[in-house]
Amino acid sequence: MTMSPEPQAIAERQLCGLVNGLAQQITDHLRERAVTLGLTAAQATALREMAGPMTMRELAERMSCEPSNATFVVDKLEKQGLIERRAHPTDRRAKQLVLTAEGDALRERLLQLLARDSPLAGLTPEQQRVLQDLLEQAITRS
Repeated sequence: MTMSPEPQAIAERQLCGLVNGLAQQITDHLRERAVTLGLTAAQATALREMAGPMTMRELAERMSCEPSNATFVVDKLEKQGLIERRAHPTDRRAKQLVLTAEGDALRERLLQLLARDSPLAGLTPEQQRVLQDLLEQAITRS
């Protein structure tokens, strides 16, 4: 049985409100933790996403921003000695971003801070997997 358009629209609006509310809580949590490390939210996001060497385009994709915005953030992190640009091992035209030892240590501290009192901490690992699966399904359908 399908819902009529009005109740379906209300349910979708409520769900969108919940997703937006969770996203805002996660953003606020990240921003609060970033400040304690002397970082902006964008810098913390970049460090969080730097799980290994990657190109600027890959980092921008992970940060959900334009490459030019990621470049601005990386420039700041590079000046702080947290990220280095290196020649890409297989693409002469590209640079690879790599965390320095200091950047790696700061990333670890950031991840520890983000894990504390996370907006998702109230969910069990299984609930987090289910939520992730549902969100991935919703994203890939659109």
